[in-house]
Amino acid sequence: MSLLFLERLPRRLTKSELLRFLEEKAGLARSRIGRIELFGSQARVEIPDGWETRAVKAIDGAAFRDQRVYAWAGAASAAGDAEDHFERLGRLLELESRAEAERALERARKRSPEEAEKSGETLIRLAVADLEAGLGGRFLVQLARRDRSPLPWTRLGVGSPVLMSPETPAPAEGARGVVCERTEQSVCVAVNALPDELDQYESWRIDLSYDDVAVDRQRMALHRSATARGDRLAELREILLGRRQPSFRPGADEPPLDPDLNRVQRDAVALALAARDVAMIHGPPGTGKTTAVVELIRRAVRRGEKVLACAPSNLAVDNLLERLLKWGERAVRLGHPARVLPELREHSLDLLVEEHDDVRLAHRLIKQSQSLFRQADRYRRARPSRDERREIRQEAKSLLADARRLESQAVEHILDTADVLCATTTGLDSEILGNRRFGLAVIDEAGQTTEPGCWIPLLRCDRVVLAGDHCQLPPTVISAEAAEGGFTVSLFERLMAFYGKQVSRRLAVQYRMHHSIMDFSSEEFYEGDLIADDSVRTHRLADREGVQATPLTESPLDFIDTAGAGFEEEMEADGESRFNRGEADVVRGKVEALFSAGLSPNEIAVIAPYAAQVRWLRQQLDHPGLEIDSVDGFQGREKEAVVISLVRSNPAGAIGFLADIRRTNVAMTRARRKLIVIGDSATLAGHPFYRRMLEYFERVQAYRTVWEEGLV
Repeated sequence: MSLLFLERLPRRLTKSELLRFLEEKAGLARSRIGRIELFGSQARVEIPDGWETRAVKAIDGAAFRDQRVYAWAGAASAAGDAEDHFERLGRLLELESRAEAERALERARKRSPEEAEKSGETLIRLAVADLEAGLGGRFLVQLARRDRSPLPWTRLGVGSPVLMSPETPAPAEGARGVVCERTEQSVCVAVNALPDELDQYESWRIDLSYDDVAVDRQRMALHRSATARGDRLAELREILLGRRQPSFRPGADEPPLDPDLNRVQRDAVALALAARDVAMIHGPPGTGKTTAVVELIRRAVRRGEKVLACAPSNLAVDNLLERLLKWGERAVRLGHPARVLPELREHSLDLLVEEHDDVRLAHRLIKQSQSLFRQADRYRRARPSRDERREIRQEAKSLLADARRLESQAVEHILDTADVLCATTTGLDSEILGNRRFGLAVIDEAGQTTEPGCWIPLLRCDRVVLAGDHCQLPPTVISAEAAEGGFTVSLFERLMAFYGKQVSRRLAVQYRMHHSIMDFSSEEFYEGDLIADDSVRTHRLADREGVQATPLTESPLDFIDTAGAGFEEEMEADGESRFNRGEADVVRGKVEALFSAGLSPNEIAVIAPYAAQVRWLRQQLDHPGLEIDSVDGFQGREKEAVVISLVRSNPAGAIGFLADIRRTNVAMTRARRKLIVIGDSATLAGHPFYRRMLEYFERVQAYRTVWEEGLV
């Protein structure tokens, strides 16, 4: 039998209904279908060998209760060939890499500077405001507007790879760097080498760049994983492709190091510790996933294991590092120091090496060697003979070799004495790590990275634990062709569909949201399993000191319907994003009302799915501390009150990428005590998910109209 994988299935689906669907769409007789396993919105079905291509072609994209089903088989199935799987991933990686390069070229050459800046991926008309050395021998270039005006809204944040180049009519090479600091007035870029033209030009620009080093590391990891034979990597590969079953040790009844862990968190950690090969921690919003991951890492260290702690983003890695350091763990951060939060940089490998006693001595030896080289080359009346110059140069080379050896020893000592190494999945450098292996690799936020990135840490570990939530933000994929080929299916999501509860535990107690904010997400994405802890179950804005008790602050939930108000969406001039002036006015009114009730700006977030609406709202709401951003910008974060503008309003009922309901799940679960959603029911209700959302708001008496609210 072969395996057929299905996702985005209707909720509360029965096996009988799925069988009928397979019969009708793929022509598969019930008698020929083997075991069916359901995992929420996903399923794994045994089908006869040779039916994979026909079944996928018939089912992929087919409508099932008004939802489009996604199907795949073959390479990801138990019968699939490992090399075929990695060949497919490699092809999709190349498509994505090419799309990233083309987008970078378009930013630099095809758009006008003003259009590029408006996209949020470029800053123009910059001048060098300051220059200094720092961050492990790199150079820090501070750039600000030439007219000293504040910087516009931008996607360029700390850790973003950028290309810094002079503003000239003809393209200039410039220098690659990383944003290490950003304020309202300036941006600081760390570069390994200063551009030759730094003193020649007054005006500069920085553009978001792509990380070609990360792509190369993924290529290498895929090749090694596909060709591994007779080692631990080959064994893990067979398990992660479903060709061998994972195994577990007998569970040990160990007391937790963190006494505040709830029962479900303890069970998840226990399963992960018992896993010989792979385990998964499924963490819905607010359920303390990172707390469980940190407990797992600490317990593994107590067992004498070296741990590699990874995540796809620098911010997620820093979050892990910060938690580990608070517990007193010996953890070291790998990667470019500019990509590390300023308060954690002293724990980065580069800066730890700079402070090491051996490296201080190495710096003195380097200075001595440079002095000897100059002495050998200097012209004097009594110039040294050829033999003397040779001896001087040889001594200089010997000093330089001693310095490099001391530097290498310092790196080795720091890495060897650390219990946990923290890095992004694509930030693992073989030149630094050498042949080091780890008893355990933990990949946090594993649902947000494409699969090739996960195979980089898998090269170095004996077992792996993936933590994340495939019901929240998926991997970001630019190439439409790669997305259609399944590149947005993360390793976490694939294994969840393949093994499900056999290797995973879902955390169920959440510590963030009022239960009314939580319940819809719980019903739609988590089979109604989520439970609000007593500490947050009924908390409201009105319960906070200094907040007035008003209808707005006493209720946890509001949907403001704009249908019929004429608040139609508009397309930006460049045709790339949408905004809605009418909804922005409603957002402004609600935010001002929250201010009047006693909330401070830093307790409120405004979220919009479209960059154009984010830009428009920032123009309308200029309050220091008030955060206005896209859904991606708020992943993993929370605020006391959240206002969401859904933007889409049109006669055709088109909702664009609002159809990726996982993003809406993220947006709606950022609020602790108050959630306000603003949208056009006439446009939204054509989609089954949003129709159920509207029904939920009505059921909990949180549905309002702009007329009831006096907003038109």
